[in-house]
Amino acid sequence: MKLLYHTFDLQLKHTFTIAHDSRDIQQTLIVQLVDENDSGLGEATANPYYGITIENMIGALESVREIVENGSYQSAEQLWELAHPVLKTNPFAQCALDEAAHDYFAKRNNKKLYQNWGLTLENIPLTNFTIGIDTVEKMVSKMKELPWPIYKIKLGTSDDLRIVQELRKNTDAIFRVDANCAWTPEQTIFIAPRLKELGVEFLEQPLPANDTEGMKKVFAACVLPVIADESCIVESDVKKCSGLFHGVNIKLTKCGGPTTAKRMISEAKALGMKTMVGCMTETSVGISAIAHLLPLLDYVDMDGSLLIKNDPASGVTFDFGKVIFPLRNGSGAVLNTSFH
Repeated sequence: MKLLYHTFDLQLKHTFTIAHDSRDIQQTLIVQLVDENDSGLGEATANPYYGITIENMIGALESVREIVENGSYQSAEQLWELAHPVLKTNPFAQCALDEAAHDYFAKRNNKKLYQNWGLTLENIPLTNFTIGIDTVEKMVSKMKELPWPIYKIKLGTSDDLRIVQELRKNTDAIFRVDANCAWTPEQTIFIAPRLKELGVEFLEQPLPANDTEGMKKVFAACVLPVIADESCIVESDVKKCSGLFHGVNIKLTKCGGPTTAKRMISEAKALGMKTMVGCMTETSVGISAIAHLLPLLDYVDMDGSLLIKNDPASGVTFDFGKVIFPLRNGSGAVLNTSFH
């Protein structure tokens, strides 16, 4: 087995702004596992908010190169366990490796990844498309540029209600609202009935991740369901979110890959919570890995590849929110030859 890296600067179609970040370029690392018969691809993006750089992801993966290349494992889950003692401080690096391993072993078993997990594509959710914070005019133009059945609206401004009111005038789509930790409990409880009237389905992470007391108030009084994002990073967070949120949004990069995500999804379901997987602004490699979890999910936010101009990969595609799987085995993702 060989461990290879590919790095890319992804150009965003529009400046992407959320409550604590704004960017035009997204750096990403694609990991490739290759032997004489098969190869697997995985991905993780750099993330200044979490202190993740391309350099420290590669450094972490170099620390497990010997484990990866000696091949003393028979599944992605076994490799995850072998590498985790070293990679637990860099879950983004572990995610890229884990996605690549799941892709590789599914191909080796001559199956699509969801089939390798024993899943079938029945009743899978539509993906939303994210509208970042901008002027109302630009937010409306983004919706008109890509008509979609569900929009996730990034909020966290002094004018949040008016933004949603204006957007509603231009579409009948379902809205989801993500405040990225920017609201207070009082704001959340006050604005929720108005947002519900405007066709908002749920609120994602309205309060700062550590505001447990505030979330107790919101959970008790909010008329809309609340979904955890920044409050649900790692596996141990799922149980902590029970009784504070109605569901959890799991990010593969933050939790360490599909191996961990599947465990978190199972635990959330056992606790009676809704399940969602979100994405970063990533290529078709990372997005295709997410797609195979769809049979386990109530909601999904996997629009990352739609936000970039120069996707170096091909994989799952979309038709008005519906995910279209390629015929290829594994995750279905391939690097375009012009990029490597």
